[in-house]
Amino acid sequence: MRTCLFLVLWVCLSHLGDAKVFIKRTTGDGVALRRSKRGWMWNQFFLLEEYTGTDYQYVGKLHSDQDKGDGSLKYILSGDGAGSLFLIDENSGDIHATKRLDREEKAYYALRAQAVNKKTGRPVEPESEFIIKIHDINDNEPKFTKEIYTASVPEMSYVGTSVVQVTATDADDPTYGNSARVVYSILQGQPYFSVEPETGIIRTALPNMNRENRENYHVVIQAKDMAGQMGGLSGTTTVNITLTDVNDNPPRFTHNTYQFGVPESTEAGSPVGRIKADDADVGRNAEVDYTIINGDGLDMFDITTDMNTQEGVITVKRPLDYEKKKIYTLKVQAENTHLDPRFLSQGPFKDTATVKITVEDVDEPPNFERASYIMDVKEDAVNGTVIGSVSAEDPDITSSAIRYSIDRHTDLERLFNIHPGNGSIFTLRPLDREEFAWHNISVIATEFSNPKQVSRVPVFIRVLDINDNAPTLATYYETFVCENAKANQRIQTVSAVDADDPTGGHKFFFSLSPEASVNANFTVRDNRDNTAGILTRRSGFSRLERSTYLLPVVISDGDYPMQSSTNTLTVRVCTCDKEGNMQSCNAEAQMLPAGLSTGALVAILLCIIILLIIVVLFAALRRQKKKEPLIISKEDVRDNVVSYNDEGGGEEDTQAFDIGTLRNPEAIEDNKQRRDIIPESLYPSRRTALTRDNADVRDFINQRLQENDTDPAAPPYDSLATYAYEGNGSVAESLSSLESATTEGDQDYNYLSEWGPRFKKLAEMYGGEDSDRDS
Repeated sequence: MRTCLFLVLWVCLSHLGDAKVFIKRTTGDGVALRRSKRGWMWNQFFLLEEYTGTDYQYVGKLHSDQDKGDGSLKYILSGDGAGSLFLIDENSGDIHATKRLDREEKAYYALRAQAVNKKTGRPVEPESEFIIKIHDINDNEPKFTKEIYTASVPEMSYVGTSVVQVTATDADDPTYGNSARVVYSILQGQPYFSVEPETGIIRTALPNMNRENRENYHVVIQAKDMAGQMGGLSGTTTVNITLTDVNDNPPRFTHNTYQFGVPESTEAGSPVGRIKADDADVGRNAEVDYTIINGDGLDMFDITTDMNTQEGVITVKRPLDYEKKKIYTLKVQAENTHLDPRFLSQGPFKDTATVKITVEDVDEPPNFERASYIMDVKEDAVNGTVIGSVSAEDPDITSSAIRYSIDRHTDLERLFNIHPGNGSIFTLRPLDREEFAWHNISVIATEFSNPKQVSRVPVFIRVLDINDNAPTLATYYETFVCENAKANQRIQTVSAVDADDPTGGHKFFFSLSPEASVNANFTVRDNRDNTAGILTRRSGFSRLERSTYLLPVVISDGDYPMQSSTNTLTVRVCTCDKEGNMQSCNAEAQMLPAGLSTGALVAILLCIIILLIIVVLFAALRRQKKKEPLIISKEDVRDNVVSYNDEGGGEEDTQAFDIGTLRNPEAIEDNKQRRDIIPESLYPSRRTALTRDNADVRDFINQRLQENDTDPAAPPYDSLATYAYEGNGSVAESLSSLESATTEGDQDYNYLSEWGPRFKKLAEMYGGEDSDRDS
């Protein structure tokens, strides 16, 4: 214990002579003063960090030569940590540190000291500045910049290849002793790697390290201060090193021979099978390119590389035929895409294998000799004319017989048919080239042994033209001739069209029909260019004498057999100006008054028609308001029965009914009511039989019945109206409009009982013979 205190004291006292360096006197304005006699006395200005004593650590003592020891002066300390970290005894000037100091936290402190008179408070000497420096001790271990390092190095690298550099730092003072001097060493990772002690660079230490044998390494590096001496502090870090791949392994097939089977119906581009050459490398170093280098299937098969799995995919290049060749042999090569020149000497980076492909037989549909057929037929061909044939055969070894048919969806009108055995196509109905010049049908070939095996082939049938249409005028010509026309004047040029399509083109001939050549007013001149001109044969035409002329023009074609037609050309006579421009072609216009045009006459006629329509509508509306029909709805078709249920006392009962009215028909003529209008009052009535003595009443009723039957304003249904009155002992029968003067025989009214309660009374009155007898 005494030895340690002596050492610390020696360290502190050995720097007493350095106190002069840290003293600087200034005025309050910061102006330097001239050097004067030193008034401070220093005991110590260095402190060791990390003081572990229980008392305050003594720093030093301030003393002024103006201090007489009578206690009249007071010492004041200011600056970094004054009053908190550093305390001063104002009477004695002793300075103590109150806390443990860490050099790594703060290496030195700048303080200012001043002595003042206690009574006056004035400084007795100018303020002085000094520094307390903290001496370092080795209390910090080296620390690496990363807890874990990750690095990589290519496999098969040379010894000494740099991998990564690690760095450790020490917080101690590098200028004082060896506390911050760090050296590196490897604790784990030999003999594969080594580290440089001074720089921390990790290098490979073993040759030919192979990634395929071992890929990952964990290396532990130590950093120790005090230059690695005993007693120094140390820190460690882990370095994860990965060997990256290089292309040092060639691809190798796992089998020498591969075998696959493929149906002969496999379409081009379809896969057959997959092969793979294994490569111990990874990534781009394991990429393989597959090629077919030899064999009898070079033209039938192809191989590509699947970049995801690095497999060789064999595909069909052309259609296969089991009947022609049943087995193919291929020689396939696998070669690395990216080569490393450093390892080319280790051998070729490629491998080969044999692939045998067996073609499997399948039942194939028939094959037509051609992909399509084109046939010609004349449009005048008779039914049953053979226009061509198709042929198909079964490609299988069994060679089944073939049956031919036409797909009726392509021949809806059934114009053609085909012989099912030999494939001959013939017509069923007449053809018309002008309607359809081409017919596209589909022929089906079916195997007899397997009807599911079918094939189709398109057949294009061209209808050849024959001259079966006569030429006609190309359009409707509005031809006119002026009244002042001259003889031999051209009034129209006509042309013709023909639905036929001759090989050498159309050639038309124009002429005037023979029956119109006699006393003709016009003539036809053939221009020999498929047009003709219409010329006048005389001068002077009059609309009053004749307004139109019909000119029959004969048009013939030049094909065989020649076809011709007569076309009538209407020529109107018109008034023209001096230049020959048409003005009017209406012959009636001359007979109208000079001051009234055709447009004015049409306007007047329209006004008259409109007025008539208004008058008719007005009358109809008034009539509709005045009369309300009995039937409101069109659906109401039942009989409208007007019931008069007031029964009188007989013919002698003159109070109930005025029989004189019936005896005098003229007296009631003014009170006649229409049956299609709702009556204003209901008259009580009862069906009575006419007496034989009352001839005037019978005549009156027959007259009224006849009027009702012939009245156009009567409703379209029967309405019961009573014209007689029934008294005591009357033998006259009741009459109504249900009976008609034109009706022969008795009518059956039994159906009235089926109409419901509303017609019960009527059913009792007319319901049958029994009812009549009872009443």
